[in-house]
Amino acid sequence: MESSRATTRRHLSTSPFQRRVPAPIETFEVGDRVSHDKEGIGRITIVEGTDAVVVDLGKGRLLRVPAPFHKLHSL
Repeated sequence: MESSRATTRRHLSTSPFQRRVPAPIETFEVGDRVSHDKEGIGRITIVEGTDAVVVDLGKGRLLRVPAPFHKLHSL
């Protein structure tokens, strides 16, 4: 678990390390095939803007995945 301090640190211009750049939030469209790390393969059925997506995993199982989509990957 990250501490709140790690997200509020400022980058010094004299630092030999590069600034951390947050990864862009991936976008999905209805009908995209995706793989969830824990639940398996499914298809996007509902896109709630950039906030969340609903994945149909088959056999009537629906999974709502909130952003950021760390466990969801496009196929």
